[in-house]
Amino acid sequence: MSTIVARQPLPESRSSTGFRLAMLLPGGLVTFFLILFALGLVLFLAFRGNDGSLLGAGFTFANFITVASDPLYWTVTLRSLAIAGLVTLATVVTAYPVAYYLAFHAGRRRVLLLFLVTLPFWTSYLLRVFAWKIVLAYNGVLNSALIETGIWSEPTLAFLNTPAAVVVTLAHAYAPFAILPIYVALDTIPKSLLEAASDLGARPFTSFRRVVLPNSMPGVLAAALVVFVPTVGDYVTPALVGGPASTMIGSLIQAQFGKANDWPFGAALAVAVMLVILAVVLVVRSADRRFGSRT
Repeated sequence: MSTIVARQPLPESRSSTGFRLAMLLPGGLVTFFLILFALGLVLFLAFRGNDGSLLGAGFTFANFITVASDPLYWTVTLRSLAIAGLVTLATVVTAYPVAYYLAFHAGRRRVLLLFLVTLPFWTSYLLRVFAWKIVLAYNGVLNSALIETGIWSEPTLAFLNTPAAVVVTLAHAYAPFAILPIYVALDTIPKSLLEAASDLGARPFTSFRRVVLPNSMPGVLAAALVVFVPTVGDYVTPALVGGPASTMIGSLIQAQFGKANDWPFGAALAVAVMLVILAVVLVVRSADRRFGSRT
């Protein structure tokens, strides 16, 4: 009786190992210098005292004590979380029907519609914010339309320089970031599940509630994170379309690195915000795991 000897895998050549290292080197350098090095520098600055120099002097916890004890920063942080939460809710709620149509009803128009969804990426973020500023201004498009239709007799300042203006502008700017992950999650749902639900007598709404929505929740949670994380620290949009009541934590951080010239305290604020965002991310990941275990 012959013996079958398993073939041993050939040893990896030095040339292939060198090629892998060469391919990984650019990404590794970018990750180190642009992410790890930047985060390390921020952490280092957060524990430094401000003496007017770039890197500060000595090591101190005074910056974090000020952040934790001053009610101003708590108020602005809570306001930033509230605005970011509203933006996330508005974006996900409006993006889900678009993603649903793309996944199940777009047909041959899917490629064209996906192109239109990504089209805003071709324009500057600042241009989109300025466009909303023109729409919401005192003599802007919205006021002019309301006056022309006879709804109002004179322009109003109720639109621009308000938290609502910040929410609308950010929701519009980040809509593509929410549509795409939800679309991917919906598109990966096997059509056989919907056919099985229909064969078992489930109505369309029941199929959506029991099959589509639970299986698309990972995409929804991913979209929520993609929108929530950058909007918490946004400072450009509140500065352009928001007023004093719309000041967010990103504006205070920018002011510390700019006009105040207090980089250590600005770094401490940034670290505090990162810790808050990390807590939110951990909560969302826990929710994602629960949905994954149920489905």
